[in-house]
Amino acid sequence: MMGKLSTHVLDTAQGKPGAGVRVELYALEGGARRLVKSDTTNTDGRCNTPLLEGEALRAGQYELVFAAGDYFAAQGVAMTQPRFIDRVTIAFGVADAAQNYHVPLVVTPWSYSTYRGS
Repeated sequence: MMGKLSTHVLDTAQGKPGAGVRVELYALEGGARRLVKSDTTNTDGRCNTPLLEGEALRAGQYELVFAAGDYFAAQGVAMTQPRFIDRVTIAFGVADAAQNYHVPLVVTPWSYSTYRGS
């Protein structure tokens, strides 16, 4: 069985999917941070394809970086300068690359959370 890594963005301030959010995936290896993939969420707040899947998904440390501040600014949401929530970084580990890892971002201009989905 081969696993996959996916994400989506939920805008709980406006009660809708976070469409058009820029997402960057980094692998952390030996003290280095390597960009693996960049994508933008679709109208459902999801990337059209998994960020990693099959043999490309390996056990290790990763970071997902979401351009949440740019998203809210594009939505016309009034925000402080500097923005309180701007680039949201979620650092997480993949222990078993045969499993599915779904790492969603639930976000407002003032808060965010995540969880491990499947």
